[in-house]
Amino acid sequence: MSQVRDPYLDLRSRYVMDGVALYHPLTIERGENAFLYDINGRRYIDFTCGIGVTSLGHANSELISVAEEQLRKLWHVCFMVMNYRPYVELAEKLARISPGSSEKKVLLQNSGSEAIENAIKIARQATGRIYIISYENSFHGRGTYGYALAATGKYKPYKIGLEPITPGVELIPYPYCYRCVFKQEYPECGLACLDYLKKWFTYSRVPLERVAALIIEMVQGEGGFVVAPVDYVRELKKLLDGYGVLLVDDEVQCGWGRTGKMWAVEHYGVEPDILVTAKAIANGLPLSAIVGRREIMEKTLPGSFGGTYGGNPVSCAVASRVVDIMLRDKLPDRAAALGEIVRKRLNELYGKFKLVGDVRGLGIMQAIELVKDRKTKEPATDEAAKIIDKAREKGLLLLRAGLYLNVIRLHPPLTIEEENLEKGLEILEESIKEVEAESP
Repeated sequence: MSQVRDPYLDLRSRYVMDGVALYHPLTIERGENAFLYDINGRRYIDFTCGIGVTSLGHANSELISVAEEQLRKLWHVCFMVMNYRPYVELAEKLARISPGSSEKKVLLQNSGSEAIENAIKIARQATGRIYIISYENSFHGRGTYGYALAATGKYKPYKIGLEPITPGVELIPYPYCYRCVFKQEYPECGLACLDYLKKWFTYSRVPLERVAALIIEMVQGEGGFVVAPVDYVRELKKLLDGYGVLLVDDEVQCGWGRTGKMWAVEHYGVEPDILVTAKAIANGLPLSAIVGRREIMEKTLPGSFGGTYGGNPVSCAVASRVVDIMLRDKLPDRAAALGEIVRKRLNELYGKFKLVGDVRGLGIMQAIELVKDRKTKEPATDEAAKIIDKAREKGLLLLRAGLYLNVIRLHPPLTIEEENLEKGLEILEESIKEVEAESP
């Protein structure tokens, strides 16, 4: 396909710093539900959703109306200076839809990284403890230089040249069953990774009674849509409760219906002490939230939390309508139904192509891990990149993820039309077929 020169990519190269990477060399002009259009008018099916953000589709007319109405009323006054309706109305809705039966309180911020930072601040202030446990292969943000980065369990590219990293965070193996570091098979393993945690913190590292919180993604996002086993999470919560360690549930990427339930943690039947969310909360406007049990949130000290833009009125008004639409249109249920379609097709790809080593996910949050050999599980990193490039040429936008960048993750909007979902999956299959035929 002939390439038309894109002057905006030239401007980006000249004026935007190199540390901000670009995966798809496109300049997008506009969007319409599950479609994106570049400056040359070419249309793409969007399976990226701005990394799981525009779950209600691009240019959602109902959300545009809400934003326009709020813009005409109030843009900004700072919530620490004066109270305003959109913030407290959204806080009430988030408290009501959060998992578990405990009463909740809410703090609003701008980004996922900020939300993680503040969740950890809350945990430390409420418990009087210092240490945080996080997981290898995790991602909790790169927008700050504090605990979000320290808790991210992947060195490259997020931590390169940024040492020393903030101390006080201990990383442990995630229950990544496809690539178990203990060379075990689930469920026969007896949760060896959880036994490791118990022994490690008893004999080798910081004792659990000095740990403030453990932070976990029920489905690792940037880690490659790795799903934690249900019994692992349930036993983990029992262990943490026994030592007074708070469970911080990072739902920045896996929340808002994507897994087939409003919150991924609902698949596990446990109530987190603190839930962190962002991304899809306002369908693309900057906003994040920390929702915690009342008795925890009330231990925070006045004035030690906040921010000039946290809980912006326009973002809050849009997020409030996002909640309404999610509930009204039963979008978590739709994500579950669409996820069954996706999972069936991905399992078929596993049967057809040796490159596909694993299929996993919850709801419409599905992924395939590509390998050169199913027995050795050698990552097919280059092949993953080629598949994504071919898919783009055919009109489908995809994302990579995983420890080795060999995972193709699917992030279509929850509002995607079924025929467009099917078309995107067809393009994915065509792209895999071509790359596998070219591979040695």
